[in-house]
Amino acid sequence: MPVRQGELQLLQHPASKELLLSTIPARLAYVWTDGTPRVVPIWFHWNEREFVLATPPKAPKVKALAKNPKVALTIDDNTFPHKVLMVRGTARLESLRNGSVSSTSKSASRVLCRCESSRLGLDVRRCMPRLRAPLLNGIFS
Repeated sequence: MPVRQGELQLLQHPASKELLLSTIPARLAYVWTDGTPRVVPIWFHWNEREFVLATPPKAPKVKALAKNPKVALTIDDNTFPHKVLMVRGTARLESLRNGSVSSTSKSASRVLCRCESSRLGLDVRRCMPRLRAPLLNGIFS
C-alpha cells in the first residue's frame, strides 16, 4: 500500500525506520540571522512525535533559530541508490534542566560507543531544538 509524501505514515516504511536508527548524523538546514542558508550535521532522536536535536545552548544556530525557526532536516545513507528522509517544519527551542537528557543520550549512544555516550550524558546540559514534522518526504529505491 503506497504512502503519500507528507504523511506521518511514511515513518513506518522500512527504509524510514532504518534511517531513523542511523548512526550517520542528520543535516539541519536553517536561515542565518543575515538571511543566508546554513546546513550543519546534527545528532537526532525521533521520539514518535517529533525530532529532538541536541546542541550547546551558546551554539550560533540557537540565536538564528530563535529569530527564524523554519528548518529542514535530512537523514540519508551512504549507499547508492541513496535512501533519503526529508522533513520540513518549525523548530521549538527548549532548555533542559535537572539532567533531563534522555533524548540526547539516546542519539549519543546510537552514534558513539556506549562508554563515550555515558561520559557525555553525565556532562550534557543542552538546548534541545525540537522539530515538529508536518511535512515529510522520502526517497527510497
